[in-house]
Amino acid sequence: MNGIKFAAKRLLRLILTLFIITTIIFFVIRVIPGDPALIIGGVDASPADLEAIRARLGTDRPLSTQYVEFLWSILHLDFGHSMISNEPVISLILQRFPLTLTLAVLGLLIGILIAIPLGVLSAVKRWSGWDYLGLVFSQLGMAIPSFWLGILLLLILAIRFPIFPLFGADSFAGLVLPALSLGIARAAIILRHTRASMIEELSKEYIIAARAKGLPESFIRYKHALKNALLPIITITGIEFGYMLGGAIIVEQVFSLPGLGRLFLYAIYQRDFPLIQGGVVFIAIIFSVVNFVADMLYSIVNPKIRLE
Repeated sequence: MNGIKFAAKRLLRLILTLFIITTIIFFVIRVIPGDPALIIGGVDASPADLEAIRARLGTDRPLSTQYVEFLWSILHLDFGHSMISNEPVISLILQRFPLTLTLAVLGLLIGILIAIPLGVLSAVKRWSGWDYLGLVFSQLGMAIPSFWLGILLLLILAIRFPIFPLFGADSFAGLVLPALSLGIARAAIILRHTRASMIEELSKEYIIAARAKGLPESFIRYKHALKNALLPIITITGIEFGYMLGGAIIVEQVFSLPGLGRLFLYAIYQRDFPLIQGGVVFIAIIFSVVNFVADMLYSIVNPKIRLE
């Protein structure tokens, strides 16, 4: 019963968050100086052309009417039609989203596989060579932008040593380098939180009591300490996954991958106002849903959270 109440509260929070985010996006886009119709039509557009564009965008109606129509459309996942191709924006997004999602999931898996074992090892062997290795890796990972790392990986593993393909997503091998460039940056952040969380857990009284009882050290570290240390790690991992979806936009451009990144950049270049707006809303929705899922996982790992 407590689990249902907890899920209902988090679901209501998700709905409220999405409402606030979409409202902010709606008004921010419309208070930006400049007429979207003029931007789309160009300086040579005639008054009749500008009016036609405004009617197509819906910006010729009162702001309150636009806002209500915008919210109603979002509820039905209707982001309008592209100004360039005249296709539904949601269709264009869903065509490209699987690739971006796959890239983000692979990057997250790489980040977790690197960060959690090395973070635990750094905490257990504090101030040893392993700990310094983890600290150096996390510092470099956070300092190096993922797109720059992607270029470096291309130069080394696709050009100098042609192990992986240079461009394209026709095979799994084509996703390895972009996933690495995303995952290493996120691994650095998850590693720091894993190390800090494990150090904190290992210093608590229940760990000292477990050692006094004579329990095996490996059992104490991995059964007790790591289980409790995972709670903040789940939260930060969910947040980082959301950032990966956004960061994939730049990485996709570096590796010429036909994902959401290239679609949104194309929309910006072509001044496709509905596609830009729909893309921003879609990413915001996905980011919020990912955090909702992280909250649910958090409650599963620690049932006490449901009672709060």
